[in-house]
Amino acid sequence: MSVKKPTMRDIAKAVGTSAVTVSKAITGKPGMSDRLRSRILRKAEEMGYQYAGRTPVRSLEHLDIGILIPERYFQEDSFYSALYKQLILKLSEHGHFGLLEILGPREEAALTLPNLIRTDRAQGLIMLGEPVKPYYRMLGQSGTPAVFLDFYDEQGHADCVVGDNTYGAYRLTSHLIRNGHTRIGFVGDRRATGSIMDRFLGYYRAMLVNNLAVREDWVLKDRRENGEMMPPELPPELPTAFVCNCDLAARYLIEEVKRRGLRVPEDISVTGFDDFTGGMEVDPPLSTFRVNTAGMVELAVKTIVERCAGVQRPFGRTVVGGQPVYRESERPLAENG
Repeated sequence: MSVKKPTMRDIAKAVGTSAVTVSKAITGKPGMSDRLRSRILRKAEEMGYQYAGRTPVRSLEHLDIGILIPERYFQEDSFYSALYKQLILKLSEHGHFGLLEILGPREEAALTLPNLIRTDRAQGLIMLGEPVKPYYRMLGQSGTPAVFLDFYDEQGHADCVVGDNTYGAYRLTSHLIRNGHTRIGFVGDRRATGSIMDRFLGYYRAMLVNNLAVREDWVLKDRRENGEMMPPELPPELPTAFVCNCDLAARYLIEEVKRRGLRVPEDISVTGFDDFTGGMEVDPPLSTFRVNTAGMVELAVKTIVERCAGVQRPFGRTVVGGQPVYRESERPLAENG
């Protein structure tokens, strides 16, 4: 004797709602509270309900969230590697599962959707690190809930969580100016990512506000075309201070300055950004802007879970503040000697 399979009407009767509401809950459509959706999904699982459509039954208490990272950003002990670990821990803390997929350069160039989306393995996606614009535009329009972490889409196709890049670089540059520096350079490829561009704009704003010139020969590249970090090429004439777009770029710069026989901070002051050196010591200890990665991760997880639950609101960009940390890699110009 065969056992009768439960239907949506059976689930609706057990929960005390309508079959239409059950259908919305199971297929991930909006129009109900998170609490009711969770009750319906739990009851469907308890009754052994099997949905025949493309979208599987989802438990909002135990979501599978994809974490997609372009390959060029995922080196060992990199900033994004550390951020990924924080994401996994935060998802687990809330009862969810993080599934990593590395986005290879071929798939990125060919605009190939991640396996996690094509196989319906993930209910939502956190994109960590900025891919090429056509790729993240495609993700935003794929129909899968997505959050972009540490970059944003100016056309607003997905929720974005970023650090306070422009203000942070503005604070660091202003600090150097208050300490008497007027000849200040910047290290970072402005067109490599939106974060670097925003940090450059913070540096540029501080220079502009103080009527100081930005010399193009003092804006140095820190990475190759493929995104790989490299030591900056120093110009013949150097400024008295540099603002770097990240701590790794600052470390490379300090090494190059020392090769030229100069001292940091006695001859040149240097600041970084992120307060993350990948476990490697920087000599002298680096003044930087500490990004609130814990706050960014918390907000990204909260946002993707809400979107998976069917929360409807306009997409937006949320900026998570940080704070400058002043150490020994910079000093007032009057103290140089």
